[in-house]
Amino acid sequence: MTNLINASILISLCLFNFTKPSDEIVMMNPLSLYELSFESIDGQSISLADFKGKKLLLVNTASRCGYTRQYKDLQKLHESYSNELIVIGFPCNDFGSQEKGTNEEILEFCQKNYGVDFLLSEKINIKGDQCHPVFKWLKSKSLNGVSDNKVSWNFNKFLINEKGELVSAFPSNVSPFDEKIIQQLN
Repeated sequence: MTNLINASILISLCLFNFTKPSDEIVMMNPLSLYELSFESIDGQSISLADFKGKKLLLVNTASRCGYTRQYKDLQKLHESYSNELIVIGFPCNDFGSQEKGTNEEILEFCQKNYGVDFLLSEKINIKGDQCHPVFKWLKSKSLNGVSDNKVSWNFNKFLINEKGELVSAFPSNVSPFDEKIIQQLN
């Protein structure tokens, strides 16, 4: 009798879950950012779980963009808030083909022109089926549990709190030292 009741409960749960749209099911259990990882620009695997307890500023970057000069402010932000903030740049060629270089060329460009020593990922995709899992998470409320966000150009910024929760998304034209960002760091 117990097995029959357990089977009945299991069937009811399965029917309930299959009748709900998949987005609702995922939203009930958003993915933790700390479950994700990426390859650094020099080929090392980096787990975002390594940054628990710190705020993160995740930025899609490009070397040949009108916003490329933001690398300078991202570096200053990295230096000024190094005790509480990790800045991570994600080079991407999806917007205007403005990041055509290899990982080695991107790293050399960033270091030579902007003194970048904050963490950079390998070059990734943000658009389409090849979208990197970190940006899938940032863009999708069903994964991050907070909001859907569109990345429409280079240098979009995403602020994550110490618990790995998405706090804010900022478009390209928002400077790394914009008051909207700095207020959330203090």
